[in-house]
Formats: sequence, C-alpha cells, structure tokens
Amino acid sequence: MPGLLRIATAGSVDDGKSTLIGRLLFDSKAVFEDQLDAVTRTSRDRGAERTDLSLLTDGLRAEREQGITIDVAYRYFSTAQRNFVIADTPGHEQYTRNMVTGASTADLALVLVDARKGIVRQTRRHAFLAGLLGVRHVVLCINKMDLVEWSRDRYDELCDEFRTFATKLDVPDLTFVPVSALHGDNVVSRTANMPWYEGTSLLHHLEQVHVASDTNLIDARLPVQYVIRPGDDAGRSGFRGYAGTIAGGGFAPGDDVVVLPSGFGTRVRNIWGPGGTALEHAYAGSAVCVELDDELDVGRGDMLCRPNNRPLAGHELDAMVCWFDDRSTLDPDARYVLLHTTRSVTARVVRLDYRLEVDTLHRDETATSLALNEIGRVQLRTQQPLLFDPYRRNRTTGSFVLVDDRTGNTVAAGMITGPTLGGTAVVWHAAEVGRGDRLRTGATVWLTGLSASGKSTVAVELERRLIAEGIPAYRLDGDNLRHGLNSDLGFGAEDRAENVRRVGAVAQMMADAGLVAICALISPYRADRDRIRRQHEEAGVPFLEVFVDTPLAECEARDPKGMYARARAGELTGFTGIDDPYEPPHAPELVLRPDDGTAAAQASLVVQLLTA
Repeated sequence: MPGLLRIATAGSVDDGKSTLIGRLLFDSKAVFEDQLDAVTRTSRDRGAERTDLSLLTDGLRAEREQGITIDVAYRYFSTAQRNFVIADTPGHEQYTRNMVTGASTADLALVLVDARKGIVRQTRRHAFLAGLLGVRHVVLCINKMDLVEWSRDRYDELCDEFRTFATKLDVPDLTFVPVSALHGDNVVSRTANMPWYEGTSLLHHLEQVHVASDTNLIDARLPVQYVIRPGDDAGRSGFRGYAGTIAGGGFAPGDDVVVLPSGFGTRVRNIWGPGGTALEHAYAGSAVCVELDDELDVGRGDMLCRPNNRPLAGHELDAMVCWFDDRSTLDPDARYVLLHTTRSVTARVVRLDYRLEVDTLHRDETATSLALNEIGRVQLRTQQPLLFDPYRRNRTTGSFVLVDDRTGNTVAAGMITGPTLGGTAVVWHAAEVGRGDRLRTGATVWLTGLSASGKSTVAVELERRLIAEGIPAYRLDGDNLRHGLNSDLGFGAEDRAENVRRVGAVAQMMADAGLVAICALISPYRADRDRIRRQHEEAGVPFLEVFVDTPLAECEARDPKGMYARARAGELTGFTGIDDPYEPPHAPELVLRPDDGTAAAQASLVVQLLTA
C-alpha cells in the first residue's frame, strides 16, 4: 500500500504556491472534469489567456478576488507510488498563524522562491517556522525559471544563499529543484529547458523521499480519549476498552504497560482497530481500542506507556508559542485552558523569556507580551501535572493549544521544549569575572555510546594526556557519579534524563571555570544530549560531542561487567541496546570507531579536536 506524505507549502505572496499545487494536481490527472471546467470558466471570466491552475486551491471568494491565499486549503491526490495531502498555506505575513497550522502536521515543506525576487523576508520566516515545527524535510522550489531565461547562474546563486541561511535551522534534509509551475517544467516530469539540472522532477522526489524513520517508534504513548463499555445489550458484558490514537511507539497484546498518572501496571490483553478488527500490533497514528488484563481506574486524559519508558511529568514547563488571537495579547497574569493530547488543564504564563524576531532570529528579551503572529519562549505553570515529551521527540505529546477561558477563543499554539529548570524564585546572580578574564578557557567533551563501547577507557587516557600537557581537566564518569552525585537515580527514562541534566550542569560550570570537563556517559537519548548542548551554547561554553561508535556485537563480546549477558537472560530490563533504545547523534563533532586504534590513539584524535 502506498505510503502517505503530508506536505505544506510555504513562501512569500505571488511566489506561485497555489499554481504549483494546481500543476501537480492537473499533470498527475488528479482533477475532476467538473472542477477543471469551473476553473476554466472562472479564468475566462477574469480575462486570463490560459486556465489559472491556482484556482484549484484558492477556494475562498476573498482569495480569488485578491489573488492571494488566506485560509489553509487541503488537497488530496495519489500516484502509483504514494498518497499525498497538501496544505496550501498563506504566504502573507498577516496569516503566519495559518501557516503554522498547516505545517504542524507536515512531513515535508515546499518553500517556493520567485527566481526574480530571490530569497525574501517571508522565505526566511517560513523556512524557520518549518524547522521550528519539526518538519525534517524541506524542498526549496525556485519557481518562475522561465522568467530568468532558465539561468543556471541564478539558480546556483539562490541555492547558495538559502543554504547559508539554513545552517541556522534544524532541517536535516534540504533539497533544491528549479521549476516553472506555470508551464509545468520539472514539476511532474523533467524538462528540456534546463539541461544543466541533474536532479529529479519535483513529483519524483516527493514520491521517493523517506519519512518513515521520522515517526517516533520508540516511545510508546496512548493518550486515552474515552472509555468504551458497550454493556450487556451489545453482547459484550464486562468489556472495558480504552480508545485513542497512538501518539508514539507501538503496542501489541502481551505488552507490559503502566497507566499514568496513577502508576498502576498491567498488560495489554487485546487491541482492536476500526470496525472491531483484532490487531496483532498497532503503531503511531493508529486509532485503536486497547483492552487490559486488569480492571483499573482509567479515564480520559490518562496515558498508557511502557513501564521503563515514561513521558516527563510536571507542573512547570518551557515552551515556544505562536500567538493566534488578533483581539488580545499574551498576558502573563491571565489564566488559560491548556489542551494537551486528551487532557484539559488550567494554566498560567509565568513569564515571557523572549520574543523571537523570526526574520533575524534575534531574541528580544525586553518584550513583555506577544501579539498576533508573534512567537516567543514562555514558562508555563499548570494546575495539574502534564504528561509530555519534548516537541523534538514527539510532536503529539510535545504540543498544545491555549484557549481563553472567558471567550473560548484559541489564542496560541505551543511546542514544549522541556521542563522548566528551577523555580521562579531562583534568580541568576551575574559575576564580575567572565570567561575572557580567566587564565584558560575550558570546554566540555561529551563521550556517548553503548555500554562497553570504550568511553571510559578513552576518557581516562584523554584526562591523562591533557594533565600531562598542563591543561586542567577532570573526568566525570557515569559509573563513578552514581556513587555520589547521582546515587539516588535509577535507570528509567526519567532518571536517565535527570542523570544527564545533572552531569551537564556540573560540566558546564567546570568548563566555564577553565577546565576541560570530560563526560563519559551512555546518555542514550538524543533529546537529553541536545538539551545540554543548547545550554552550553546559550552560555557561550564550547560543547564537543564525541560518539564512540562501537558495534553492539563487539560491545557484547567485551561485556566487562556481564551486563549484556544478564539483559539477554532477562535478569535486567531497560538495558540500552537490548530492550531499551540508543539514539546516536545526528552530527557529532567526532566519531570514534574501533578502526581508529587504541584508546591512546583515539584520545589523540580528541586532543586534536580540542586544539583545533
């Protein structure tokens, strides 16, 4: 069965987004005859020389009169390889909130650029929003190439300019395609007008782009939407099922699960799909009804997850919010209703950390409020604890909307970055001594990898080498720290996150004091490591992530503590690499592999990185 790709268009007004979608629909034979006839008549009535394909998506009368897109228009079409849902989002700055809505569920963003105008303010704005909203695949369509004489130089110039800007964004997959939406060049099929272009057509790229790995299949999450109890008259006496849409990971009959926030554990007895179909397994995005072995008190707003992989829970959290309401502004003293998964809680904005200038990525820390279409970072406090994951890890459990409880209007959408660190009564005291005033400037070297990958061995050798060269250094070993600083922590997901948070905070202070802090921790979750990186970067402290990439089979062969053998035998649960995941870094500063030689040779590579 073809996979589904959700696409959001983006770009400035008149860059040709609606025309491009209309061309995709028309050339892929996805337009009904009556639709095409209606568009042809409207084009003729407006005096157009040819059929205006943009009218296939600009459905509102106001849009047709103004020639711009206001609302988010959704269109559906299929090819032999894939099914598509396209959200044609507005290009005008006034409708940024509509663009946020359309891109919030997208797998891929099509950012259009008029080859004549080049990269403009709204191009950068929408590209940034796509990255902020977790869209991992971006295609820059340089449109209207026919109006610049199919110039390769102009195409290369715009690619270089946008590529430079994109280095500031969190977009791992960036593709460029030169097109003429009006004439159909490189939209559905390759064109002879640009023989210098060696890539594929836009549609071919959309059919082939790989998005399956973007879904979080690790963290099993099922927010309960409602409880099904058919009763005796339905022939299902005693049946109790918990319905909802799986927000992450997967479930299968026989899985051990825990119900949050109560914390009671049980097992999955059966999983039912639409129409009462029994399922052997179900994954993220599936609407299911789960039947449990035990009769527990479970209701709407509760969450099913794995015992050793739970979401974060707390009253205080940090988030990025986009303000939607044109009749009010963000008020730190106001109370809002926060809608998160299937739960509704009362929340208050404790403070606005900064307003983000989307065009320049500058943080305005003097801002006291947010108005329509503005984006900022806030601290929220909820009346009841939320069960959440950072948005980068899970777009469902990491997102929310704010509703004005007086008017019922949806006033903002938010993306949770993580729990708030520290209370509001905690104030940072500035120092008179900066990094430039110290004899040396330090850094944090973070060695991550599987158990028995060699992290600690390299860390020991690295510390010895640096001290011998007169460079102050201190090794923070994961096992050693669990004898003191982290002796109260276990090995569940929450405790692992707290373990990394504490070590990262200590390392940052050491590095700020002028030492090289050498951290050797498994630190299996990418989001936890990325959070430490961001905190270092915000403080201006160098952070070097070193991935000790030793294959699992070799780690098991070493197994100095016999942990892998115990995990394989079922004596240990939640062991990284066996029944708990390890997420390798996307872009570490250095990767060490067994082929790189002895621990001394690998330590030398780290020293070279530090001195560079």
